[in-house]
Amino acid sequence: MSELRIEHLTSPEIADAIAGGKRTAILPLGATEQHGAHLPLSVDSEHADRLAVLVAERLGDALVLPTVRIGCSAHHLGFAGTLSLRPETLESICFDCCESLAAHGFRRVLIFSAHIGNYPLLSEIEPKLAARMPEDLDVVAFADSTAVLDAWRTAAADLESHIGGHADLAESSIMLALRPEAVRSDRAAAGLAEPMNDALLARVLTGGVKAVAPNGVLGNPRGMASDLGFACLSAVADRLAEYAATRYRTLT
Repeated sequence: MSELRIEHLTSPEIADAIAGGKRTAILPLGATEQHGAHLPLSVDSEHADRLAVLVAERLGDALVLPTVRIGCSAHHLGFAGTLSLRPETLESICFDCCESLAAHGFRRVLIFSAHIGNYPLLSEIEPKLAARMPEDLDVVAFADSTAVLDAWRTAAADLESHIGGHADLAESSIMLALRPEAVRSDRAAAGLAEPMNDALLARVLTGGVKAVAPNGVLGNPRGMASDLGFACLSAVADRLAEYAATRYRTLT
């Protein structure tokens, strides 16, 4: 199939795909939140859109659900335009999507997020969904933000220090690859220079981004390039596909 996104397929086409072995569904999570003065609020959702298709292509037996375009972004509410869901709201959306998928014969679901603020929820969601889902639906959630940042740092090579996790070199490059017309390059400015780690992430999630980075940037976008954006997308897609392949049970 050349088209893997279910929202662009007809119902009979989806039924045929499931019958033909495409029994894995990918549920991408995004966000609508500030990304500094140079990037639009759609960064995480557009990032998730592309990653989901790349992962589906790598898995070979997957279809892609529409990206959930609002996430857990309370730590960005200090900036105009940011929208945020309560964690229980996003959890309910994930549950409802999985319940629908089970009814149509999907046997596997991979949930991932292009917005790190959704990771605390994803780190706890698997047992909650398992307790409510049919036994023959295998749900896997990816919540390893360190693996994503390491992939970006490896791709960035000599500019590794510009990776901070938000509106930084990686995210800016990804948007140059996906939607170059949406990047306000002349407004790009460095933000907090500390490397992202668990301690900094906890500060950001509890105290808000504005308290540590008044311009909303964690890292440095300078040096952004579309080639680097494609490299970052490919590297993370590889990790997501590898993770899913190692976690899913063998289906009979």
